[in-house]
Amino acid sequence: MSFSKLLIANRGEIAVRIIRACKELDIRTAAVYSEIDEGAMHVRLADEAYAIGPAPATESYLNVEKLVEAIEKSGAEAVHPGYGFLSESADFARAVEGAGAIWVGPSPEAMDAMGLKVKAKEIARKADVPTVPGYDGEDESEERLAEEAERIGYPVLVKASAGGGGRGMRAVARPRDFLEALRGAKREALSAFGNDSVLLEKFVENPRHIEVQVIGDNHGNVIHLYERDCSIQRRHQKVIEEAPSPALDPELREEMCAAAVRLAQESGYRNAGTVEFLLEDEEYYFLEMNTRLQVEHPVTERVTNLDLVQLQLTVAAGEPLPVSQEDVALRGSSIEARVYAEGEGGLPAGGRLLAFAPPGGPGIRNDVGVESGDEVSVHYDPMISKLIVFAPNREMSVRRLRRALEDYTILGIPTNLPLLRRIAEHHAFAAGETTTNFLEKHRLAEPPVEIPVPEEAILLTAAGELISRRTTAEPFAAGPWRHLGSVRLRYRTGDAEHRVKAERLGRNTFRLQLEEGDSVVEVLAFRDGEMHATLDGNPIKAGFVLDGLDVRLSLRGVVYELFKPRPPDVDDVGPGGADAGGASLTAPMPGTVVKVLVSEGDEVEEGQLLLVLEAMKTEQSVAAPHAGVVRSLPYAEGAGVPGGAVLAELEEA
Repeated sequence: MSFSKLLIANRGEIAVRIIRACKELDIRTAAVYSEIDEGAMHVRLADEAYAIGPAPATESYLNVEKLVEAIEKSGAEAVHPGYGFLSESADFARAVEGAGAIWVGPSPEAMDAMGLKVKAKEIARKADVPTVPGYDGEDESEERLAEEAERIGYPVLVKASAGGGGRGMRAVARPRDFLEALRGAKREALSAFGNDSVLLEKFVENPRHIEVQVIGDNHGNVIHLYERDCSIQRRHQKVIEEAPSPALDPELREEMCAAAVRLAQESGYRNAGTVEFLLEDEEYYFLEMNTRLQVEHPVTERVTNLDLVQLQLTVAAGEPLPVSQEDVALRGSSIEARVYAEGEGGLPAGGRLLAFAPPGGPGIRNDVGVESGDEVSVHYDPMISKLIVFAPNREMSVRRLRRALEDYTILGIPTNLPLLRRIAEHHAFAAGETTTNFLEKHRLAEPPVEIPVPEEAILLTAAGELISRRTTAEPFAAGPWRHLGSVRLRYRTGDAEHRVKAERLGRNTFRLQLEEGDSVVEVLAFRDGEMHATLDGNPIKAGFVLDGLDVRLSLRGVVYELFKPRPPDVDDVGPGGADAGGASLTAPMPGTVVKVLVSEGDEVEEGQLLLVLEAMKTEQSVAAPHAGVVRSLPYAEGAGVPGGAVLAELEEA
């Protein structure tokens, strides 16, 4: 290697992933961190770390001046941008090179060419790569864009020209919805990319999303590492990816991969990048090119047995690719599931990880950037880890994914693990019948009917609490056990109350009695939020944490919350409400008000849009729950709001 120290201009699991690749190459690493990330895993693992500002990304991870200062202070000879943040910023790449460091990525010129979708489509047409019908002209007036949408024919897709990842993208089914969708896309694009330019495309209604991994060096070599299927998405954000795609036969695979290589060659591309296509039946269209490493790169690594980060570093060092196209062969099947911190309705969430225990075993890889006790911040992308499985064939890979998701324990914050399990268990997923509307078609994104707490969960909760209270030396365990030999425990779940009579048979063995009968639970091991036990002689594993007076238990992939009755002198205070006849609308999380559409004193109809809140890279529309008069609007456009803040008060008509 021509460099011995690398600065990683990113955070979380991708920074950890790059650090570990560098350790294998004996390259020292320098991390950067915001104030809230001072104790984060990527900071703990790096050889050295540099503070770059407050928690908001605009003041830290997106602050080019601060990052350049860190490059100069660290003496790093190269910079890896990871993905997200400034990874596709040609200006940042130039700033890195201006600081005398090597940019681990494509040239700024290639990023300029491929980062703007309009230019990228021009290059695709030159390379004889099919493109989606649409409009990408210079006239972006609302009138012209509305005319072009009519010409293309609804449904149409409004897309930000300067970025990806679903930001600044709106699907529009009817002409009357076009202007509001256009304005929303422009606002989001400006916020995310500093550029509100958009283009229009024909909305391909039921496609697969196929992307081809390419990599080129400075010696004229460009190869592909085959494709990934990224069709399962939620609000244009990928949820599950796999390689290879179950939709491609060998001939179509070869054709699409060759098209991706032609595109990369036409643009003079070097380093790693991804060419994305929409596939409908046997027809495919160029979508865009991501000029960076992708979140889902591990599935490609598993089926090709190549380390993409190490290949990136090799190319950046000026060396030729160590493999040719003939050396790249597909083997087996790999599936990745993105684990997000998210609550009801898929809204991003944050908080402290009371227990975090990813699954293990043959064919399982976890790319993580957190540990138990770490804080998941609402200031950044809500993805906290990636689960990657590999098996000799897709059928075995699906079974391995199901088992791994069942074994995954995360307690303390809500996650999308229930959604991932519903996907993995679905017959259409097992059959490889995935398209971009997979979640909507099978109604998998809808919250499931509340599952009753099973008897075994209550029994394990009681055993876990008895062990935990004893090991924390609380008087609960010492007094009753010494004098009475048994205790009674009570839990509440929803409207139900569960009473457990517990008798200790040995140090970690209990006879636990419910109304339905009694069972014997022996706790074999209890550490890091995981409990291994036997229930009436049968082995069983659960995640378990005490959260104040309450208990959180994860059993076979389902999280249960059991509440302890409060002492008589403690009031159970519920969430505050508005006066009778009115309603207050609160922010589900910290964010920024990006649009206010009404004024105080306005009369509004039920369902009318009042304002738009942006939080954790997602726009949330706030609508009137009933007809009435706007009583107050505490926050103006551009104002930051804390979680739980009242955004509007509405007096019922």
